[in-house]
Amino acid sequence: MRVPEGVSLTQTIKHRDEHGRLLGVEIRTAIGTTAVEQPVPVHIERLNGVLRDRLACLTRKTHAFAKSTATWDALFGLALFEHNWLRVHPALSQPSSTVPGRYYERLTPAMAIGLTEHRWSWQEFLTTKVTVSS
Repeated sequence: MRVPEGVSLTQTIKHRDEHGRLLGVEIRTAIGTTAVEQPVPVHIERLNGVLRDRLACLTRKTHAFAKSTATWDALFGLALFEHNWLRVHPALSQPSSTVPGRYYERLTPAMAIGLTEHRWSWQEFLTTKVTVSS
């Protein structure tokens, strides 16, 4: 059997120090000829796992399901909002210089890319007025 052209399998190896801190990530080609810079399926599968964990309608053998498109859109939108605006992600932690006694500043993805300066709450989300300009 031969590997078809353009197909490759990569292996991601995380290098850590004795305290478990991540030092670097190495991507090796296991099958094929070219290494991929950023293996996209890893991020897609991680998001799929997060959504399956938070949305009962995506799990197998469930009684909770979205009967209409509007319900699905609302559930999916709330899950993405919670994932990006409310939940801090350990991988996005930055060394803190502003908060005394705290070594790392815990960030949400929205904070990491500069969309907000603080972690949102459900109350803030539900009570914030949005003006739509045409």
